[in-house]
Amino acid sequence: MEQKKEEYISSYISKLLRKKFGRGPHSCQTTVSKNHLVTYIRGFLSPMEDILLEHGQDKYVDQARTVIITHLLDEIKGVIQVTFGVEVIEEYHDWNFPNNSGVLIFILDKEAGQEYKTDVDIQRVELEVGRISFMVEKVPDKINTYPISPSIYLIERKGILIQIEKALIEKGFENELKFTKDELEKTYFHRNGRFEDIFNKSVRDIFIDWNFKEDKSFIAFVLSP
Repeated sequence: MEQKKEEYISSYISKLLRKKFGRGPHSCQTTVSKNHLVTYIRGFLSPMEDILLEHGQDKYVDQARTVIITHLLDEIKGVIQVTFGVEVIEEYHDWNFPNNSGVLIFILDKEAGQEYKTDVDIQRVELEVGRISFMVEKVPDKINTYPISPSIYLIERKGILIQIEKALIEKGFENELKFTKDELEKTYFHRNGRFEDIFNKSVRDIFIDWNFKEDKSFIAFVLSP
């Protein structure tokens, strides 16, 4: 029953993206573990976005897609709430244009799925996340790891912003800060992280999004099968 609900959400999101962007994703896979719902999207780039990216307009594509996706999130949240009988209390999303992939993350107010039991050393994961975070900004006040499936792990970081970043947000530079942090952090996590040794799998994608108001961030690691 739970799997059918996940398939329904995946199908709904895929059709919604096709309707709004004129082209749907090649694949759309939703997984629920406890109170986290994650949709991993691959092969989703509109013809217009493709042309803009070829001309180095990554920032413009990122901003335009963020506006549209943020608009769609309310509709997706409503479908999730009706399908699973829960409330969505937080949502995050991020896109890796070089890999033509993306992720939607929804935090639910109560459990809607079975917990995935992992044999990965979670303490090593969190120590490595703290080490890389320190290279870019600072060690988070708190790090929580949520295994979603054999190939998806969510990392929550709380207390991640440094004073200069908080000042930039107060001055209205939130979008510029987010775009810069996204590029910088992904570069460090990919190049300097030892996550393939820790997970014992190759890392296919790393996604990062922030809730600046709450001073928290979610990282999604997508591993190869």
